[in-house]
Amino acid sequence: MISILGIPTDRHSSYLTGAAQAPPIIMREFNSDATNKFSENGIDLGQDNIWMDLGCLDLKDQDNEFEIIRDAIQSELKIGNYCISIGGDHSITFPIIDGYHKFFPKINILHFDAHPDLYENFKNNPYSHASPFARIMENKLTNSLTQLGIRTMNDHQEKQAKRYNVKVIKMDEFSSDLKFKFEEPVYISIDLDGIDPAFAPGVSHPEPGGFSTRDIIKIISNLDGEIVGADIVEYNPRRDINNITAITAAKLLKELMGQILR
Repeated sequence: MISILGIPTDRHSSYLTGAAQAPPIIMREFNSDATNKFSENGIDLGQDNIWMDLGCLDLKDQDNEFEIIRDAIQSELKIGNYCISIGGDHSITFPIIDGYHKFFPKINILHFDAHPDLYENFKNNPYSHASPFARIMENKLTNSLTQLGIRTMNDHQEKQAKRYNVKVIKMDEFSSDLKFKFEEPVYISIDLDGIDPAFAPGVSHPEPGGFSTRDIIKIISNLDGEIVGADIVEYNPRRDINNITAITAAKLLKELMGQILR
């Protein structure tokens, strides 16, 4: 069973807010009659009892936001459900992986993004959406971190990547023919600004020269390993055009579900 969990927060966004509004809009497009529920690998997501939409977490208690996220993830994993989380900004990946670590201590992370999100402390906020992978790595919550599509690497984050032995495949080195094999379980984190803004304009930090939607689908489809969870983050509806980014996020959700259930 897959549990889809909306995480409506953007309190750790550094530039624009709006990502907190994203989860119900993505789910509306996922359930739209404009398309069907078959993933490209032939899984009928219209079947009963293979996934459930848990709606959005109540995050009014901002002082304990990360604990609420971690505990919600662990509650689902405890009953054998894998989680796909819909953000929200990228700060949510830290408490999600903190939750996963209890059940999957050797989990690997495959991360699609324009930005490495490895800042030690961004604008006096160590829990910024620019820092989740620094927190994950310093707390030894993952077996490995592989980042794809990076095209904003600065000196500080380059040092952080070396410090934590992060495998970084920058966008100028990327090919959609790359194939990844993991012996241990895999978690996929997709920041929508990793996609070129021509395909996904509705983000707070658009960075030209990124993935096509097909690039990401191809990498996920060719992945050799057990996918046990994922997140899709940084959709900002306030910046979208004709809902194209929401539709793209819903498509990626469908393909992630298909690969988990294959």
